[in-house]
Amino acid sequence: MRLKQPIIAIAAVSAFTLAACGGDGSGSGTGSGNDDQPDTSEGGNTGQTQDPDREGPVTIDGATEGGTVTVISTSGLNTMDPTEAYYQNTTSILTGLVTRAWTQYAYDEENNTMVLVPDLATDLGRPNDDFTEWTFTLRDGITYEDGTPVEPEDFVFSAARSFDREAFPEGPAFSNDYFLGGDTYKGPYTGNGLKGFEAVTVDGMDVTYKMATPFPDMLYWASFAAMGPIQEGAASDPEKYRLKPLATGPYKFGKYVPEKSLELVRNPEWDPATDPARTAYPDKYEFDLQVEEAQLNQILLEDSAEDQATLTYDDVLAVNFDQFKADGRAAVGSFPLTSFWAPDYTKITDIKIRQALAYAYPYEDADLAGGYIEGVTSLPGAQLLPPGTAGRKDFNPLPDHEPGSTDTDAAMALLEEADAVGYEVKFLYTKDSDSGVKVKDAIVASLTKAGFSPKPVPTTIADFSTLRADPDTDINVRSGGWIADWPSGGSWFPPLLKSTDVEAGILGANYSKFNEPDMDAEMKRIQTLPVDEQADAWGELDDTIMTDYFPLFVTRYGGVAQAYGSAIEGHFIDNTIGMPTWKNIWVNS
Repeated sequence: MRLKQPIIAIAAVSAFTLAACGGDGSGSGTGSGNDDQPDTSEGGNTGQTQDPDREGPVTIDGATEGGTVTVISTSGLNTMDPTEAYYQNTTSILTGLVTRAWTQYAYDEENNTMVLVPDLATDLGRPNDDFTEWTFTLRDGITYEDGTPVEPEDFVFSAARSFDREAFPEGPAFSNDYFLGGDTYKGPYTGNGLKGFEAVTVDGMDVTYKMATPFPDMLYWASFAAMGPIQEGAASDPEKYRLKPLATGPYKFGKYVPEKSLELVRNPEWDPATDPARTAYPDKYEFDLQVEEAQLNQILLEDSAEDQATLTYDDVLAVNFDQFKADGRAAVGSFPLTSFWAPDYTKITDIKIRQALAYAYPYEDADLAGGYIEGVTSLPGAQLLPPGTAGRKDFNPLPDHEPGSTDTDAAMALLEEADAVGYEVKFLYTKDSDSGVKVKDAIVASLTKAGFSPKPVPTTIADFSTLRADPDTDINVRSGGWIADWPSGGSWFPPLLKSTDVEAGILGANYSKFNEPDMDAEMKRIQTLPVDEQADAWGELDDTIMTDYFPLFVTRYGGVAQAYGSAIEGHFIDNTIGMPTWKNIWVNS
């Protein structure tokens, strides 16, 4: 899935070795993180633990009800329609607090990791022998916020919605990739309602998903908001539903101003006895989503009485991290993130020019400008799959290049070979972000030295993702970050590198516009392999695509460093997505 903040670089933390701090500074002692530095070198190894028998309700020793949690961020919120929610923050807020799906993650404090457990299903799903069918059984007693019962048929409609790439262009496309009819059925809005939709059937409380190809990872896709129940009818019209999705979780929407603010209040229809992972200790959550970076850090640093129940999911500024660490109010962790630059494969057709961009990119200077910290929020890399991912292969697609280093001479030599010295490079940057402007300046300086002619294109934080997703935007390089949707190569290659219908205006997450039928066929072949053979096959595909085609290059692997007020408890790092563990948070009054 996509990063919460769609800019070239965001402020992070200071350039020294970090240790996540428990809370015995100004906090109460049961707060976030752990006493040891997290192993950010294994970010791809998350979310594999499963507990199919977990039951609710959940209680936290010492936790008390009440209080309002204030969440501050610079990054806004993209669409909050569950079918299209596919950024860190939108996905995490919805699935952690508002909507429920078949499965979910629970935080294991003892092992500092996330465990896949049931949610609306009675287990983690039951596949047939070749993983071409999955059946989930709906729990009894589940209702929406208005008291209406959740029906098995509501999962049929939500699945149909998840096919609709025109109505939800930025949403995850795994239903199209794996479900029966994924290549023909267009969705209930772009197509003709549910006519012709045969991928999901209902038998009593059982809902069965039929696949066009084996899908052993369905139990993970089943945790996404897009796989939760949505009622068919006028109320689910995308233009309306993105403003107020019906809650099945412990909180529901109050006031919501897109990109600016969100209020979540208690959902009295949520039954904790049916929920194996969520708690609902705070009375309310208030999100302020357009706070300036410096102001955000100052609010948390001062920790005034009215701001002690405040937290952020943005990385803290480097100059402030020492103080947050001393106060015991920092949470640090890893997650499976690969950030990259994606040259437009349809415009920059010479592989030597794409390779020259990778040599010329100012990795260290961009990290410094963006405030990233070596070894924690930024690790060098060459493969698309981050460290720790099952089947990951150790290779380097660029000859004599140390990952994370800049070689403008090698870049110039490649441009000369391609007769492309002075090649124009157009890329977006966010003019309303100090760190975005600083990183842009570092990139311009390095590309110029390497023989390129950089032409940065200004935009705003709010408009960045829209322009990047438009295949007709006048740029030839897109920057992005991708977070594994589950611990498998199957959550990397189809969404990022499978050919999309660019002529129809559908880019999805294929920011490079990579279009190679042979590689599409190989992805499809891997999906049909026995489960125990797929991991190594994805690793080999990583090597083939990056070495032979080079459609993108890695700028860093990532981690997070977040801060919180002294009254916040339970702000750990969800290391599947790099966000707070909402289900554990409470306010110490």
